[in-house]
Amino acid sequence: MKTSAVFSAFLSLLSLASAASPDRKSSSSTSTTLPATFKPPQVFKNANLVHVISVEKNYVKENINVLVQNVDELPQDEYYVPFTADQMSRLGGVEVKDRKDSSVGPFVVETVEIDQESDIQYLRIRLPKPLAPGAQQTLGISYYLLKAYKPLPASIKQDEAQYLSFSFSAYCPSAYTTTKQKTEVKFPSSTIPDYTRLPGSGEIEEFPQKLGSKLTYGPFDEKPAGATQSVSVRFEFNKPVTHVSRLERDIEVSHWGGNIAFEERYTLHHRGANLSSLFNRVKWQQSQYYQPATTFALKELKFPLRVGSADPYYTDVIGNVSTSRFRSNKREALLEIKPRYPVFGGWKYPFTIGWNSDAKNFLRRTAAGGFVLNVPFLEGPKQAEGVEYEQVQVRVILPEGAENVKYHTTIPSQSITEAGVEIHQTFLDTIGRTALVIKARNLVDDLRDRELVVTYDYPFASVLRKPLIVFGSAMAVFVGAWVLGHVELKFDTKRK
Repeated sequence: MKTSAVFSAFLSLLSLASAASPDRKSSSSTSTTLPATFKPPQVFKNANLVHVISVEKNYVKENINVLVQNVDELPQDEYYVPFTADQMSRLGGVEVKDRKDSSVGPFVVETVEIDQESDIQYLRIRLPKPLAPGAQQTLGISYYLLKAYKPLPASIKQDEAQYLSFSFSAYCPSAYTTTKQKTEVKFPSSTIPDYTRLPGSGEIEEFPQKLGSKLTYGPFDEKPAGATQSVSVRFEFNKPVTHVSRLERDIEVSHWGGNIAFEERYTLHHRGANLSSLFNRVKWQQSQYYQPATTFALKELKFPLRVGSADPYYTDVIGNVSTSRFRSNKREALLEIKPRYPVFGGWKYPFTIGWNSDAKNFLRRTAAGGFVLNVPFLEGPKQAEGVEYEQVQVRVILPEGAENVKYHTTIPSQSITEAGVEIHQTFLDTIGRTALVIKARNLVDDLRDRELVVTYDYPFASVLRKPLIVFGSAMAVFVGAWVLGHVELKFDTKRK
């Protein structure tokens, strides 16, 4: 009996490992290695290009709206976008669509790896159908750059204003000749004390033109492929520069309890200006009773949760943190937390939050007998200044015995770095629970609530496994206790 039980458990473990391979149905992101001398074929021309850079949050959001024309004699479907190696390491959330036809796309985006000898790397965009010779198509390319700012000055007093600097190219870097272009930069306020000035053209004497909280470089005349013009700006940013270096998000599904438990572990950094002197608690407390000169310290985080969320908790490395408030009703569920101390530039604050939710809000059964789980890939705090995430790990812990695991997510495929199924051991498990683990990089809070859909099968035998194990264990304990109760442990006092 023991041999057959062990053999059957081993076979079920093998079938689980072979059947539970994830199937990514989103746009695939592949990698190709090319020599350092690679140059994209000059088969396209940028007839008109508008480059919009937003530094309104603590990450950079860029949009490139470009009218592409095929100047080759053959149809073409591969368009290249250049980045430096440093930019590529901080690049995330890449999406490409047709600006004039919203039903087309998102297009497939591939990372093209170049030998380390070259500082230029490329993203390759595959058009849904080849562009005919002489034809045009308007592309909308959007992406984010993390860790893009440097505080200037690097250290300030507790009550001083914070300023950030950002460097970029006034000419949008392109692998193709650009006939006409301009670059717009949007700021959080009109306080922009320093920015690079360039000679103007035509009736415009000097670039950039300043209008409120926006600077415009251009329009520029025709520029060759690879042309750049380095410029920098310095602007006021009296908000926290919130950077999460690592987020571990666990989603645990319980069929027997009808519950889904969420837990998120954050390693949070403030990448703004450091304090030039020791933190003054008295001055900080005084500033809470009047409008302070600066609000660049992080003192509160707000987590909008799904309606029906319950039982929230908030801890850090010391233990439970009582400075939190949870508001839940039929229209909203909001968790507000305050760190144990205000987080200034250069400081970090690791913490953990968690909550429960009714499984019926996320889980349904299909007509074929399988299950579909639909949860947000990323939730996290919603702040006016934004939040950036360098490394994200999402782990979906399914019931023991779940098999044939597949997933689909609306997170840009270029941001997904790894996905697979592993075994997660918990209490009263036999072969362990099936866990889908997805790793991503360079995400931002603009991608909050993007879907993660997980499908899996849960055989009836697996449903009964845990209650049978619990029942059998309980019976073994009772039988053992009964046997021990009937054993007489006394010494024979008779002497022969």
